[in-house]
Amino acid sequence: MMTANKIRIGIYGGSGYGGSELLRILLFHPHAEIVFVTANEQAGKAVSEVHKNLLGVTELVFRTASEVETELANLDCMFLALPHGQALELVPRLPTHAKVIDLSGDFRLRDQASFEKHYGRAHTAMAAQRDFVYGLTETNREVIRGARLIANPGCFATATLLGLVPLVAQGLIDGRVIVDAKTGSSGSGAKAAANTHHPQRMTSFYAYKPFTHQHVPEIEQELANVGDWASELVFMTHSLPVARGIFASIYVATKEELTEAQLHSLFADFYRNSFFVRLVKGSPDINWVKTTNFCDLGFAVRGSNVVIFSALDNLVKGAAGQAVQNMNLMFGLDEKIGLRLVGTNP
Repeated sequence: MMTANKIRIGIYGGSGYGGSELLRILLFHPHAEIVFVTANEQAGKAVSEVHKNLLGVTELVFRTASEVETELANLDCMFLALPHGQALELVPRLPTHAKVIDLSGDFRLRDQASFEKHYGRAHTAMAAQRDFVYGLTETNREVIRGARLIANPGCFATATLLGLVPLVAQGLIDGRVIVDAKTGSSGSGAKAAANTHHPQRMTSFYAYKPFTHQHVPEIEQELANVGDWASELVFMTHSLPVARGIFASIYVATKEELTEAQLHSLFADFYRNSFFVRLVKGSPDINWVKTTNFCDLGFAVRGSNVVIFSALDNLVKGAAGQAVQNMNLMFGLDEKIGLRLVGTNP
């Protein structure tokens, strides 16, 4: 139920980077009203005490999940910005009248064995998973409009899929696909760990989770939905010494030789109704997309050898921004509302 043209929203898990970005976007969304935001460890603290950038723009206070149970009946939409595994327990208990957008990986994979292998835990809510729609807006827009439950894509998956789906949809890929993807430290969450602590990352560069990243089955699952996907995917992730941003170089061989102009035309046609996908000459730059909901794509071509460059903000287009984009569609709004965000230069 929407009141006075406002979508009444609850946010579970508002103290991390994803929750912080949801707040930054939704507090200025003309059709959104945030009813509550939870963070068990920060309960009782003002949101602006934890997220200093929100000082003076909200009087919200963090609450525990148990404290907000009596208010669920009056919500229209819930965002779950929780660590992997927690939405599994929460979703089956939520009221079925409200729409739910989960930013974790709990409901992205339709194969239980694949989920348990890549996330290292039992999936206890597969009955609920069958009702979730994968929320890559640009490829699943019409299904998202009618969905109640959305599994928001992973950040690496978003960057990779947006770079590959036009080629897969046209059946143009020949052989192995290699994705060399790099991310900033915010992708590891707000709590510092040995490999995410700033003194470790500020002058460092290294690969992690070779061949085993949890976004691999998600990417392959969705490519199979787009077209005849039978290629081998080699997916490598690296740590960048920056705070935010993903840059992926995607190497493919095509079944026929293409010019850069032909490739640009193919992508432009595929994304003709997608405001948040921008095609650039040459290489994109993560500075151009930081704090925005844009994914910038560029190309390099030599005959049948093609490289697609994909850049996005892992916390916005790769998480909170895409979640709000999906919310807009689910409530019959223009998907751009609240998301016309531009970065800085530099």
